[in-house]
Amino acid sequence: MFIETEATPNPATLKFLPGQDVMGLRGTADFTSAEGAARSPLAERLFGLEGVARVFLGGDFVTITKSDATDWQALKPQVLGAIMEHYMAGRPVMLEAEGEAALEEEETDPADAEIVAQIKELLDTRVRPAVAGDGGDIVFRGYRDGIVRLHLQGACSGCPSSRATLKHGVENMLRHYVPEVVAVEQVEV
Repeated sequence: MFIETEATPNPATLKFLPGQDVMGLRGTADFTSAEGAARSPLAERLFGLEGVARVFLGGDFVTITKSDATDWQALKPQVLGAIMEHYMAGRPVMLEAEGEAALEEEETDPADAEIVAQIKELLDTRVRPAVAGDGGDIVFRGYRDGIVRLHLQGACSGCPSSRATLKHGVENMLRHYVPEVVAVEQVEV
């Protein structure tokens, strides 16, 4: 098994591509702590490595964010080994859960349904693929009074350039195509 690695705009984060599905079409999973990773044997295994601060599982990649005190030179081979061992053992990436934790409810006004649909379409077709290329994801969390609320995950969460990406990239694009949008705001879950 050959696992590629790619740098991301966030120096504390690396993207690992195992050459096969991680989450596939099931979406993404973002784990900010070992305690929250119980539903993913892969994320649990990665949090067992000293220095892993965040694990993000994308369609065909795993993004690892390291702690400030950890050096990639020491951590990267351990992460590669853990991912390889996980896949070679045939273990599932995610456990089947009876009741998935509900995501934070989207804050929208039913009268804005058409605007929200346009925003989501633009995010899905123009923004998410680019963000996934950098090892992250962007999730729509709401729209009210012209303000779009978005949550950044993976490499994008905590990235020094994420604010600029949201304001100068995503906000400008949304304002261009959807005149009702006046601002984009980052929210934490």
